[in-house]
Amino acid sequence: MSNIDPRAAVHPSAKLHPSVKVGPFAFIGEDVEIGEGSSVGPHAIVEHVTMGKNNRIFGGAFVGVAPQDLKYAGEKTRLVMGDNNTVRECATLNRGTTHTGETRIGSNCLFMAYSHVAHDCRLGSHVILVNSVALAGHVEVGDYAVLGGISAVHQFVRIGPMVMVSGGSMVGKDIPPFCIAQGDRATLRGLNVVGLRRSGLPRETISAIRETYKTLFLRGLTQENALAELKGKAQPKEVQGMIAFIEASKRGVMRPATSSEAEEEVAA
Repeated sequence: MSNIDPRAAVHPSAKLHPSVKVGPFAFIGEDVEIGEGSSVGPHAIVEHVTMGKNNRIFGGAFVGVAPQDLKYAGEKTRLVMGDNNTVRECATLNRGTTHTGETRIGSNCLFMAYSHVAHDCRLGSHVILVNSVALAGHVEVGDYAVLGGISAVHQFVRIGPMVMVSGGSMVGKDIPPFCIAQGDRATLRGLNVVGLRRSGLPRETISAIRETYKTLFLRGLTQENALAELKGKAQPKEVQGMIAFIEASKRGVMRPATSSEAEEEVAA
């Protein structure tokens, strides 16, 4: 018995592993590769995508569809996904434009209903976009980041690993790794202490991240002076990553709303 419902439409060029399940009225377009153990739900549209194993595309999702960019003129671009991703109902994951050629998503990510990933985004692994999160074009999101419901991210913004963005936030600047951001327009509200503890990082590393945050944002130093002080000491790789992230920023780095709020969160 075929795993493809007879009411589904599958383009002759699509390459589906024999174990892939396709529900009724789903559309699998051209230039598609779907790996072992994956499934595509009813009325979903999948095109111009390469995805790995065990991805679950729920009903009504749109995966690899054309970018919502007025400059896009039908050029051949694609979406690349890893393994074990879940794309819930009515989520939209757009393929890239000629600017980079592709939108790229890692593995073990969850895209809840009505979330949106625009063209040329780069997402790591274990990322969660809660309901109705919207990522504009060229956004970068690091591993284990969580974006709360109805939050939105400006194009070209970078969100570091293990960042927590509170629901309803409007994100216009880069968020350094391990931080919490909240508000319209969003500001830093301290470190993602719970996430750090759950990550299994050594206590000494978490302490070093706390001290790094204080040096960067709570001591009244300029960014240049804070980075110089941090780089003058031996640091764990996680702190080195924070420093490199800030030095690479082009849109500017998000800062705390007030020092008292930030201090409270870091001390929690």
